[in-house]
Amino acid sequence: MREYTKISVYAIQALLLLFGVLQCAVGDEGYCSVPNQKADSNSQPLYWKVTNPTLSPEHLQDLPGFTRSVIKRDHAVITPESHVFSPLPDWTNTLGAYLITPAMGSHFVMYLANMQDNSKSALPPRDVERFLFVVMGTVVLSNASGISHRLLVDSFAYLPANFEHSLKCDTSATLVIFERRYSVLEKHISELIVGSTDKQPLLETPGEVFELRKLLPVSAPYDFNIHIMDFQPGEYLNVKEVHYNQHGLLLLEGQGIYRLGDSWYPVQAGDVIWMAPFVPQWYAALGKTRSRYLLYKDVNRNPLNS
Repeated sequence: MREYTKISVYAIQALLLLFGVLQCAVGDEGYCSVPNQKADSNSQPLYWKVTNPTLSPEHLQDLPGFTRSVIKRDHAVITPESHVFSPLPDWTNTLGAYLITPAMGSHFVMYLANMQDNSKSALPPRDVERFLFVVMGTVVLSNASGISHRLLVDSFAYLPANFEHSLKCDTSATLVIFERRYSVLEKHISELIVGSTDKQPLLETPGEVFELRKLLPVSAPYDFNIHIMDFQPGEYLNVKEVHYNQHGLLLLEGQGIYRLGDSWYPVQAGDVIWMAPFVPQWYAALGKTRSRYLLYKDVNRNPLNS
């Protein structure tokens, strides 16, 4: 049982902060009161906590050097106070934060793109496919034929490798983007897909209690999929997963505990997780609202050919 007690002092501090034990605000009268989070959440747009997390960088200004981010050989937890934004190469008026890259051992890239007024995307490198999901704002996706799609919050698009396209934004928007070099499978060709989460059917999850939607087809042309997984407070994964697939995860809503290897991490909306092949992984949802996360998973390819 000793291994389950190896939670660092920083992890304990973050846990207390995250779940409200220390969430008190000093009022004019000089006493502490718990903020009314329910009222705030009811009046905010979908996924607003991704860009306005409970433990935002501003809340940690009085803790110099503190971060909840952790980078290990087989996993990483990358939290908002650690995000470093800079101009995205060849994009116009867009700042990006690369959160998962091959430098840490992944075979894909995951980044946030903050598009500003009159911004425009660039194409990914040759033979690289792209998936984007709108977290905040609205963007317009256009292809070489002049066909356009207006993508709102909770909308997504899959762009096959070498597919000519552009994204434009007149005001501001935040996207989470996955890119990877396409793993070609003879006689199979992937196609453009545009959709929204609420239009995807709920799928059966035998032995599990969470709700699952898959945003891409499960057919052979597609070498990865994106899952949307919903947990009500108190629900958790029954299977303690250990598998060959890699994951990139963005917590869109809620909070909980994620086990990665022999470490246990309090996580909240806005946190990003990388999971290498065969790292033990498990999640439990806490708090008073649902947890929803977006999960990248490589599929449909023999590991010997990866």
